[in-house]
Amino acid sequence: MLSRPAASDDAAPAARAVPVAAADDAARWLEPLRSQGPARERAVAELHALLLRAARFAVRRAGGGGAHLRELHEDLAQQSADDALVALLGKLDAFRGESRFTTWAYKFAVLEASVALRRHAWQGREIPLERDGWLALSDGGVSPGEQAQTGELLAALRDAIADGLTSHQRRVLVAVTLDGVPIDVLAERLGTTRGALYKTLHDARRRLRAALARRGFDLDPVDREEPR
Repeated sequence: MLSRPAASDDAAPAARAVPVAAADDAARWLEPLRSQGPARERAVAELHALLLRAARFAVRRAGGGGAHLRELHEDLAQQSADDALVALLGKLDAFRGESRFTTWAYKFAVLEASVALRRHAWQGREIPLERDGWLALSDGGVSPGEQAQTGELLAALRDAIADGLTSHQRRVLVAVTLDGVPIDVLAERLGTTRGALYKTLHDARRRLRAALARRGFDLDPVDREEPR
């Protein structure tokens, strides 16, 4: 049977109470996880149990206490552990041995738990995707002496958003940067991936920097290469 790796006293419960001899022995995980048959099934089951403990810890820490939340937290933790397991098994070759395998695995569970919590927080909430949402940009909070310069910059920015971006780039930029929609939540609502949205944001910001630079606004850091 696969031994469970150990953790230090200050570690989260995801890796507690496991034999010290197996703590740094990544081969004890990787070999069976890359095999077939009963050995792999046992390793996967044990890895899922470890991820579930990590996810439970992350969800409870971020989601607060209360008996009325236990069922919700358990559902989110189970979902997070399932998603983390799929992601981790697909990236076994990315493990370089620079940390304990359990530490590396723990990060998958924490990431998926944070995603699950954000999605739950936005569940049932409408995501504003109005075409003219960028018009809400304002220069509130600046001093009277800065209002003129800031007003010119905001006007140029509004023009750049209106004329220099595609409709999809505008929707994503406004939702993430102005409305504060988590990118994983937006990806789920739009039926796409986080990676695709990050690429959209990168392209949109590069276009805006280029447009503002042409109008004499120097922003740091600036990538002035024209978008293709």
